[in-house]
Amino acid sequence: MNKRKVGADYERQAAEYLTEKGVRILETNFRCGQGEIDLIGRHQGYLVFVEVKYRSGSEKGYALEAVDCRKQRRICRVADYYRYTHGLGDETGVRYDVVGIQGGEIQWVQNAFPHIYTRG
Repeated sequence: MNKRKVGADYERQAAEYLTEKGVRILETNFRCGQGEIDLIGRHQGYLVFVEVKYRSGSEKGYALEAVDCRKQRRICRVADYYRYTHGLGDETGVRYDVVGIQGGEIQWVQNAFPHIYTRG
């Protein structure tokens, strides 16, 4: 099984989990020149950008730790592009969440990191 299919399966699992928790999924695998965001949804008045990470075990670290500063910066750039292209201004409440799937356990961290402002 290729990595893209495996990733898509876990992203689908995460989307189902979040839907059960009250998140309305708007987009899956949003891609642009800035990068990609796994899931975009609405939850409790926020526009939520979600990164999904999977690890089968802990040999390669923990899923939730895999969203480093570089990845966060990229997610924020894509989020800015998404808001711009959808006519959503700075008054739109934004949240960055991470869903970690470790083995069979799903963990959802809301507001996992703050917006990182970048130039250009």
